[in-house]
Amino acid sequence: MIPTSEASISTPPPVLLAQELSMIFGKGSTEVHALNQINLDIPRGQWTSIMGQSGSGKTTLLHCLSGLIKPTSGKVTLHSQDGSSLDISGLSENKRAILRRTHISVVFQDFNLVPILSIRDNISLPMRLAHQKIDKAWLDQITDILQIDQRLNHLPHELSGGQQQRAAIARALISKPDILIADEPTGSLDSQTSDAVLDLFRTVVDQLGQSLVFVTHDKEAALRGDRLITMRDGHILENTKLARR
Repeated sequence: MIPTSEASISTPPPVLLAQELSMIFGKGSTEVHALNQINLDIPRGQWTSIMGQSGSGKTTLLHCLSGLIKPTSGKVTLHSQDGSSLDISGLSENKRAILRRTHISVVFQDFNLVPILSIRDNISLPMRLAHQKIDKAWLDQITDILQIDQRLNHLPHELSGGQQQRAAIARALISKPDILIADEPTGSLDSQTSDAVLDLFRTVVDQLGQSLVFVTHDKEAALRGDRLITMRDGHILENTKLARR
């Protein structure tokens, strides 16, 4: 019998894989290389922070990873939980929009809640748009973990900023996405509320096994993750595994 070594155990594929990813805006004298042949894998079930100053390319990378834009060259591959693989950068805009309702969820800084809908209906909206059945037990679980289960019948303006961000996170989780991508999600929150939201992200990764990409310019927030990607001028400077604090 051949002994099984740790190295021989197959490693699951990354949830997202970027290969030779480049993004160019403008032409001629106005040409800007926002991304320069980025190669990056996003591990499954971990928190990956992407950090950089304004103009570093982190937001453009987020937009490519989430399918909000198509790169100039290179590709982004999504490895779903069902074992299938998909080159999302080769999809049409409409198909990428459908993908963001089901497999890739994005949380933005400004919440983007619909003001005339209850919090329950805001959370359920992606599933309704995708014409999929809402898993009530899952909705109950995530709203309980995010501590907004008592606010589901309220309108967004009746919630604090932190509660609205929790609702936005719940909306992003309702489809049980392969990956959750957060774009400066604590940028408009005060320090106490920001810490609470970061704790919640840590909880959804640790307790729910959610894969998370967290884009920020805040080093303290970035260091809450499992891996830190540092960017500058469209390049990755560092890709570091973090020690949990």
